Amino acid sequence: MIHSITLLPSGVAFQADDALPILLAAQRAGLRMPSSCRNGTCRTCMCRVASGTVRYEIEWPGLSAEEKQDGYILPCVAHASSDLVIEEPRAGQIA
Repeated sequence: MIHSITLLPSGVAFQADDALPILLAAQRAGLRMPSSCRNGTCRTCMCRVASGTVRYEIEWPGLSAEEKQDGYILPCVAHASSDLVIEEPRAGQIA
């Protein structure tokens, strides 16, 4: 299923297939988001969901229970399960 993802504060939006991690969907849409390990452990990509839900294929050690409760996600391994609004001020267009 395809979901719409909006990045704040820029307001840039892109479409993401729920079969892909959010980071990969953003890159395919020509957007740059911070990343490093791409396996959910380094926390470089950590950002907060303002609205919507994500799912993970397996439980990732990169987030504490409190961070998850506060809406933080790891887009390198998180998949959209609804339309999302993500707070990620470091995102931008790929040059």
